Amino acid sequence: MFSFVLLVLLGIFLVVFGGYDDSPGAQGLGLIVAGSGLWNLVKAIRKP
Repeated sequence: MFSFVLLVLLGIFLVVFGGYDDSPGAQGLGLIVAGSGLWNLVKAIRKP
């Protein structure tokens, strides 16, 4: 579960860094990484 939190934080970092560097590819990758980390985190929390 800790790795999913790290994925979300890494995704947020990539979105911010991509905006600073004016790189839409980094922002898109950051959204994908953060979204997948959040999705898996929710699945792990809801799993009985």
